[in-house]
Amino acid sequence: MLLAKILRMVKDTSAAEELLQDVFLKVWSNKEKIDSNQSFKPWLYAIAINGVYDYYRKLSRDTRLQEEMINRFEEFYNSAEDDSIFEKRRELLDQALQKLPSQRLAVFKLCRIEGKSYQEAALELGISASTVSNQLVQATKTIKEYIFNSKTLMFLLISWVIKT
Repeated sequence: MLLAKILRMVKDTSAAEELLQDVFLKVWSNKEKIDSNQSFKPWLYAIAINGVYDYYRKLSRDTRLQEEMINRFEEFYNSAEDDSIFEKRRELLDQALQKLPSQRLAVFKLCRIEGKSYQEAALELGISASTVSNQLVQATKTIKEYIFNSKTLMFLLISWVIKT
């Protein structure tokens, strides 16, 4: 039952199993703090929830895990139905886009939002396709950094986990 709850929160079986092991290690390490007059289950769940939060904090500093989370965020972006979550998600992207210089913003909008090819964007902006590619790489990097350093991302992820 605890594994299922953790799995719903992290959406990754191996991560959930590892987190569950960490929970039991923490319980064992702190066994002297267990109060037999208190309910054990809430304490156990609190340790698990805190472990999941730590997992997401560590995730924000780990590039391999960031790539995995980006895939999950894209899945979330495409599947979220709640208007408030959609609005927060859109707001986060808009904030990230505001951080881009004008040419990067134009390249990002043409290629990622309007779906134009590098060649089409290059012609429209009067720059080379190579410049479009470089600008798009930099824009994507800036957006990812902004999103992963945002407290709003944690809110979105937690909202998504609660809904699923």
